[in-house]
Amino acid sequence: MPYAQIEPPAASVFSSALSINALRCTSRRIGILLYDGFSLLGAGLVAELFQTANEITAPSGGGRITYDVRFLSVEGGSVTCSAAVRVWTDSLDPRRPAGLDMLFIAGGEGARSAASDTRLLCWLRAACSTTDSVRPIAEGRAVLVAAGVMKPAEAPRRPHLSAVPAGDDAELRFESMKGALAVIRRDLGVDVARAVVERVLPAWSDQLLPRLGDAGLTSPADKIRAAARWLQQNCEHDISIADAAEVATMSERNFLRRFKLEMGVTPSDFLLRARLETACGFLAETELPVDKVARRSGMGNGDRLAKIFRKRLSVSPTEFRQRHREQREHRAATDG
Repeated sequence: MPYAQIEPPAASVFSSALSINALRCTSRRIGILLYDGFSLLGAGLVAELFQTANEITAPSGGGRITYDVRFLSVEGGSVTCSAAVRVWTDSLDPRRPAGLDMLFIAGGEGARSAASDTRLLCWLRAACSTTDSVRPIAEGRAVLVAAGVMKPAEAPRRPHLSAVPAGDDAELRFESMKGALAVIRRDLGVDVARAVVERVLPAWSDQLLPRLGDAGLTSPADKIRAAARWLQQNCEHDISIADAAEVATMSERNFLRRFKLEMGVTPSDFLLRARLETACGFLAETELPVDKVARRSGMGNGDRLAKIFRKRLSVSPTEFRQRHREQREHRAATDG
């Protein structure tokens, strides 16, 4: 079967290592563990985020932090991904510490076989003990579970699919993107992290940028108001209060307390009001069926929307639409 091949010294995010000038810069070593049948998309995105951060900060020179990204595999050499593309990797040396600052485990259909590779699992256990942060990319979590590094119950909370662009395991790749960007933000600042998102992941910027925080938000009140705006802008999605707390860079408990003090209502009630306003707009300005209005405003279904309307407005959605239509016709007749 014909295949494409990616090997050094190809100038690509999929090369075996990103160039580094050790004499001029502080280096962060990032490893991405590959295996036959891995997904090139997830691993490539992680590598490109760090490479783009290198490119953005390169003109400043001096002592800027840069990222030395290396693809790793058990045997080294070419490893074939699920799309039959070969990627060059460095081999694992079980006799030496990994010496990594961060390690990603690639996802893909080959994860099941990788999870039974004894040599890989032994190296992974040793590497995790000396690596600050270890993160799976999608199915790569199965490899960490097999190594005993991660328990099944310790999987990161998956963001809702409605809040993440569609794609194969997009919501799990989203988690690995956040992990990489958090490191870039910590090392190089929020402005660089934002620039990386806008260049590499423009389609995901609405979801990723608010979570990077805002360098101009210094007070808790500013952060709460920014989180409130984010709730309004994303109310049609199946989001949670934990998501909003992350936008405000606060613990959930602190966020709940401060939000009530600043906004006068709980985050849940604020979100419900935003969804109710959105639903009212759809009912007044469109002919969409009630079920579609409910889905597009984050209310779930028509029954739940009707229940909330009766409780909050003392009318059904259909009655609200009819009254609004009558009022509009009356105003038109009066103005005429």
